[in-house]
Amino acid sequence: MRIDTAPDAVILAGGMGTRLRPLTLSVPKPMLPTAGVPFLTHLLSRIKDAGLSHVVLGTSFKAEVFEQHFSTGEELGLEIEYVTEDEPFGTGGAIRNVLPHLRADTVVVFNGDVLGGIDVRAVLQTHADADADVTLHLVRVSDPRPFGCVQTDSNGRVNAFLEKTQDPPTDQINAGCYVFQREWIEKIPSDRPVSVEREVFPALVSGGSRVFGHVDSAYWRDMGTVDDFVAGSADLVRGIAPSPALSGTRGESLVHPTATVVPGAVLIGGTVLGARVTVGAGARLDGAVVFDGAHVEAGAVIERSILGYDCRIGPRALVRDSVVGNGADVGARCELLRGARVWPCVTLPDGGVRFSTNV
Repeated sequence: MRIDTAPDAVILAGGMGTRLRPLTLSVPKPMLPTAGVPFLTHLLSRIKDAGLSHVVLGTSFKAEVFEQHFSTGEELGLEIEYVTEDEPFGTGGAIRNVLPHLRADTVVVFNGDVLGGIDVRAVLQTHADADADVTLHLVRVSDPRPFGCVQTDSNGRVNAFLEKTQDPPTDQINAGCYVFQREWIEKIPSDRPVSVEREVFPALVSGGSRVFGHVDSAYWRDMGTVDDFVAGSADLVRGIAPSPALSGTRGESLVHPTATVVPGAVLIGGTVLGARVTVGAGARLDGAVVFDGAHVEAGAVIERSILGYDCRIGPRALVRDSVVGNGADVGARCELLRGARVWPCVTLPDGGVRFSTNV
């Protein structure tokens, strides 16, 4: 198979991001700031680097936010179209829903919440060399049990899909990037929700279609949880995760030019400070993601946590493995630990939440 024209790119970005609440109550997950830019910018930049130019963005929750930010895509060197789901169609239905906007015979589909170092050109080459109907990007992981496992034969042809089994026969998992020939998207039912992982792919394999896997060891992380979001952001800042959207030297922190950091504060572990952030004397931020306008007072400690827009963390407060919502005010000496989440605009008084007895 030869791919004579540039394939279309489709990004599925319709999820509500419930595992990242309260941050996603007002902003779609793919638009959360990640290493200084909206998360989706990293994927769009990778698509541009692969030589693709026409992108169809499938959205649902807070759909208007995407177009308000990216507009036509011209600033990124892309042409972006937007298709909004009025009701959930599932992953397969979402792909089928964008069909009227597709122009090419070959279509690359990306999950909009995956941070990866995928070589899109290499996946397309595998697809062409195998004369495949569908090609899946697969990555190897040390513990495949939480993921959908995909078995392939010695020629790379997919022969089985196993969803989240406790005894997986392979370490290859579905990495959330697929190459379709358009005719197979046309066959996805359009009148009901469809799962591409549980219905479309298994049906293609059992029906004898040519479904192949492209396996590599590229960086890969599903950014759906707070832990993964924080870790992925830190990996971008430190240069562990690649992104064409970032330039310059990587290091222990990424600080917006308008942020203010008082001497004596410590920023390590891939910490990110957004615009107009202030950090007081003696504060320690380790692997923190701090959105625009947040204030961290003197002596506060922030570890592996996300601070929302315009929130405040009081003097000597401790925030570890937690999320503070937009506009919240965490009082002095409060302790937020082990997955604590403070909802937007909530005020915690000084010492109002403690995990230890010393005050």
